[in-house]
Order: sequence, then structure tokens, then C-alpha cells
Amino acid sequence: MGYISRQEYEQQIASTRDERMEWWREARFGMFIHYGLYSELGTGEWSQANQNYTVAEYEKLAKTFAPKKDCAREWCALAKRMGAKYAVLTTRHHEGFSLWNSKVNPYNSYNYCGRDIVREFVDACREYDLKIGLYSSLMDWHHPDSWRCAHDPEARERFLQYIEDLNTELLTNYGKIDILWYDVSCPMESVEGWNSVARNNRLRALQPHIIINNRSVLDEDFGTPEGKIVAEGRDWESCMTLTDLAWGYVDAKQAAPFMLSPKAIVRKLHLCTCGGGNFLLNVGPMPDGSIDKYTDETLSKVGDWLAVNGAATYGKKFRTGPVYSANTLTAVSADIDCKTFYLWNWVWPKNGELMFGGYMDAPKRISFLATGEEIEFTHDGHRIFLKNLPKEIPDKLLGVTVLKMEFDEKPRHIFRSYYPQMSRGTDLSEGNHVW
Repeated sequence: MGYISRQEYEQQIASTRDERMEWWREARFGMFIHYGLYSELGTGEWSQANQNYTVAEYEKLAKTFAPKKDCAREWCALAKRMGAKYAVLTTRHHEGFSLWNSKVNPYNSYNYCGRDIVREFVDACREYDLKIGLYSSLMDWHHPDSWRCAHDPEARERFLQYIEDLNTELLTNYGKIDILWYDVSCPMESVEGWNSVARNNRLRALQPHIIINNRSVLDEDFGTPEGKIVAEGRDWESCMTLTDLAWGYVDAKQAAPFMLSPKAIVRKLHLCTCGGGNFLLNVGPMPDGSIDKYTDETLSKVGDWLAVNGAATYGKKFRTGPVYSANTLTAVSADIDCKTFYLWNWVWPKNGELMFGGYMDAPKRISFLATGEEIEFTHDGHRIFLKNLPKEIPDKLLGVTVLKMEFDEKPRHIFRSYYPQMSRGTDLSEGNHVW
């Protein structure tokens, strides 16, 4: 494949991005799976570096690596049950251990335990109708050229070929792959240092419909804020881990008090949805690949809730931000045409009423998303009053009730209209703060 400039490459992928990203923009929710040798230690995925194991000491873990039969099916079954539409597996984390039958890297699961975990994962994703994401670290603590490459041209050439050969195996041997999820572009910091344009161009030729994240020092298809939810002016995905202690396994019973509750997960899912992004939630399987009972119970509850209220998240959504809002107790997401709004209620009102302002046009119908039962309301100027609401929280799953508000056309809106001084950065002259 001939030379391609960065500008030509970016123009080329931009021309196909909408088609390639179509499914991803509707999926909204994915499962991240961190599994590797570090799972045996129970001290997190950065154990080799943080605890200063020598390479020789750490390699001993490969001899006792013993994933149980069908562990990948267990991961994907849970992903499906929790309402995820895609899954991303750490095929080779920074420790350098490949979870597939690699001819390029002999330090791999097949050579030590006779298992191609990537194959099992890909097959399980297809069984459970999940889009397939393969994580691939650029940083590598095992390969001898992985630190020399920053200052030794020959080492750099060898290491870049190694990285490309590994990813070529992943994108050649397992059929259609949907996401290539790079991570940690160290020790080199530039696009040129990693030769990302040429490599990614060649990899895309193997999988023309693949989408790639922004961690090979190129913007590519989507951004990846980590551990936080920050809406970007492009496609983006917030990745977070369930306990915020580590991404790889730590003792489940002790970590359980630090785990996000199902309601907190739904809250974060809403924040991603209303910001036009996706939520990639990580789990760290146990040493044998099992999912601990705390993770299973928590994520199953999220899935039960989404089975009823998924319309508020799935599908293309309008990036509502502060433009369309509700009140302290209730937040909003909206379908892309802004004719249907979903009011996510976090704290149910005790007086049987909810009020929110800014909508200059009256909705034609407001109902409970779960049941379709209509809700009595009035519209006064720009305010909507919900009347005679149940005294008890209608949602018995998580206590997060979603109301569906339908309009004939996209409603005109005034942001905090009684208090225009709150509309920062807008022209506050009469009529000009109407959205």
C-alpha cells in the first residue's frame, strides 16, 4: 500500500465515518472487560509496573493462568443481560501477554494453557448479538524494544512492526471486527513516532467497516474520556470501571462497598446519553474468568431496568445539554428529532406534582414510559405542570422513573427564561434567548 499523508488519511476516513458509526451511535452502552495475567494477582491491571515485578518474576504467572471453560460466554451473557450492545476485551494489556494464538508473540494464552481467549470471546459476542471490540495496548512492559523505541531507530522499527503484526493477526483471523480500541501511546508521544497514519491505514484495509478510537495519537473516529464524563464536540465514549479501584480484578467482597450502585450506573448512562456519547463500563473477571456475584447482581439490575426503559437511552439522541432541561429531581434525554423527550426522575416528588420551565410549546402527550399510562398536565406560557402523580415511586426496579413527553414538532425553548442573566454567553436582548 502506497504512501498516504495524514490529511489524505483523515479525509478518507471522514468520508465513510457516518456509515461506519451508524450502529455505534445507536448502541449507547458497552461492556469493557479487563482480563489477563494480572487477574491472578488481584491487585489491579498495573501490578507488574506498580509493584515492580521483574519480567522473569511476572512471567511465572503465565504458567498458572487457567481460565475456566466458557468464561467468555459468561462475560457476553452478562453484557447482554445488562443491556450492553457491544463488548471490548483487553486482548493484550500493558503486560504484553496475548490472549490469542499468536504467531508473532509466543508469550500468549494458547502456548501456556491451550486457549485462544480472543476466539472464544469473538464467538460468544456473535452468539449474544454483541458488536465486537478488541483492545490493543501500544505500551508493552514485556517486549525488549518497547522502551528503547523512543531513542533507538532500529528498536523503533522492530517494535512498530511488532505492534502492526499483532493487530494484523487480530483483524485477519477472527472475521469481522467492529472496534479497534488502542491504549497508552507510550513511550513515544507523536503520530510520526508511532507511524499511526500508515499503520492504521493498512489495518483499515483489512476491516473497511471498523471504527478506531483516539489513543494512537490520532483523532480517528471517537474520543475516550476516562473516569469522567466530558461531552466532546464529536463522537465520544466515556469509559469507567465498576469500583473505581482498579480495572483488573481485586477481591470482590472487599471491593463491593466501592462498587457503583445500579442507580448510579443509570445516572452515568443518562449523562452520556444527553451529551451525545456512549458509556463503556468495565468489569474485571476473577482469576479463572468468572464474574463475581456482586458484579453480576449489580449489572443484572441495570439490565432489568433498561429492558423496560431502554428507549430513553438507545438510538440516536439529541445532545440536550442545558438547552432542554427539567429540574433538580428530573433530567432529560431526547430523540434526535426532538419530538420525543424522556424525563429521568431521580427523586420522586412527595406532593404529587412536578414542574419545569422553558418549553414554549405544549406537548401533545406525557406518559409513563414503562406502562404507557398518560399523565395529567397543563402548559402555562413556558412552564409544564405534571398533576396527580402517584404518591409512591412508580419504578420498582431502581426507583428511577422515566416519563415520556411527546410534541408535534421540536418545541421552542427558553433557557431559564425568568432569569435571563443565567444564560451565559447569549444575547439577552428581548426575544434573543429563545432557542
